[in-house]
Amino acid sequence: MKNNTIIFCSIKFYNYTFKKINLILNKGGYLVAPAASSLSTLKKNKKYYLALKKSKIAILDSGYFCILLRIFKKHKITKYSGYLFLKDFLSKNIFTQKLILSIDPNLNEKKLNQHFYRSRNIKSFSYVAPFYKYNFRDLRLFNLIKLKKPDYILINIAGEKQEILAMEINQYFRSKIPIICTGAAIGFLTGNQAPINDTLDKFYLGWLTRLFHNPKVHLKRVFLSVSLIKLFF
Repeated sequence: MKNNTIIFCSIKFYNYTFKKINLILNKGGYLVAPAASSLSTLKKNKKYYLALKKSKIAILDSGYFCILLRIFKKHKITKYSGYLFLKDFLSKNIFTQKLILSIDPNLNEKKLNQHFYRSRNIKSFSYVAPFYKYNFRDLRLFNLIKLKKPDYILINIAGEKQEILAMEINQYFRSKIPIICTGAAIGFLTGNQAPINDTLDKFYLGWLTRLFHNPKVHLKRVFLSVSLIKLFF
């Protein structure tokens, strides 16, 4: 680890505080917060891997990943999840002047997210993403960005897709717009996801809370996460 920067599989992770991360992000580019289950797919999902490598900043979202870094790489690091980053980011008192584009996975989550933004006096507008499979070059979205000129873009769609979409937006607009890829993390703030708080997040128990809340979805992710250890060998 050099200057609180960890290079893992050519992806640059930052062991920084919110203030320093935000300073970097405000210069443009996109932030990613990869889950352990997604990191375990790097060898298979080449486009996702490329998107992570091209990100401006990756934060240490996964407690399991942090534990593996401590054991195998001897790095003294602090977990800083997508949930905590987003909570810190949206608590800033700048959003009465700044405009956020919220890219949401469906109409229901769009309504919940918009209600949350209004409750915090955050200026925003929404775009419901289509189901991206192979083509992430969404010209309808790009034209909306040109028209509305948001100060920030917040992508709330699934992991391994949001990062590729961010890469496409970033390339199209030449890194001028800060983009935040924190996926379902906004659901922890709106109440649409498992009831995670700062204490559970601090002690790496977010995964367990999500597993109890929705075992059908998260059990598979737990098994995928365990296989991440292979990359350390």
